[in-house]
Amino acid sequence: MTAPHPIDQHIRQARVHPAVRAIVIPPCPESLLRLQQIMAAPELDAAALEQLAASDVALAAAVMRLANSPLYGLAQPVQTVGMALTVLGLRPSVELMSAFITRNALLVRSPLLDHFWESSQRRAIACEHIGHQLYNLDPGLGYSFGLFCHVGMPVLVKAVRGYASTVTEALARKDRTFTQTENANHRTDHAVMGAIVARTWHLPGDVAQAIWLHHDFACLNDERFDPTARHLVALGLLAEYLVNQHDNLPPTREWLEHGEACMQHLDVTQDELNHWIDELHPAFEAVRF
Repeated sequence: MTAPHPIDQHIRQARVHPAVRAIVIPPCPESLLRLQQIMAAPELDAAALEQLAASDVALAAAVMRLANSPLYGLAQPVQTVGMALTVLGLRPSVELMSAFITRNALLVRSPLLDHFWESSQRRAIACEHIGHQLYNLDPGLGYSFGLFCHVGMPVLVKAVRGYASTVTEALARKDRTFTQTENANHRTDHAVMGAIVARTWHLPGDVAQAIWLHHDFACLNDERFDPTARHLVALGLLAEYLVNQHDNLPPTREWLEHGEACMQHLDVTQDELNHWIDELHPAFEAVRF
């Protein structure tokens, strides 16, 4: 069971709003529940993890493809799922499986989402990497936050007529924030929907709260919120900057307005960011769905 968290009250209030009540939240996939159970056990059952990875042909192929990618530089390619899991290691295997299962559970055909999942996994990788450097944040929470940060978007694309046009409008407007445009058009936004999905799928409350707040940078200095959630919000903007640098995209308006505050919040320098761009390049390049 997911432990109670202050975000749960906000989610309950949001879910009774007519605009949200009409949206179907996909249930947590059985395979993700099984993966969470395996990871929660006192001792890791490697055989159960291998069985889960091998239970879906496409998932098995994704695991083996990453193990055989230039990122790992093997002299001979792996031939089995078990060998691939050994090459990847526990955490990377679990994270890849989580990303693959999440993508397939929320898969929506839309030009808007052409590169959505690649960017989501790169953001997750960047969040985890930065988390390792900070010492006061669980890198696994960083990965989960990065992966689920924008999952409200595919939910809204599927459920709400005209949402894709709203995204185009929100990206173009200079007079209000992305979520303000979403709320003006649909009475809800992808941050709220992402938090609902995160809790429905049994993610920790701090992750869900950070997803809810990830466009609200006033939270960085608001002590009503748990420090972990605030760290994740700052972490997310840094990760987005790193991914955009890799993809040769210009800095976002949010980065220009709030990047410095997020760097100060985490005590990170521009030199460190530049170094991480280089460090993360091989892992970013290995992301292929």
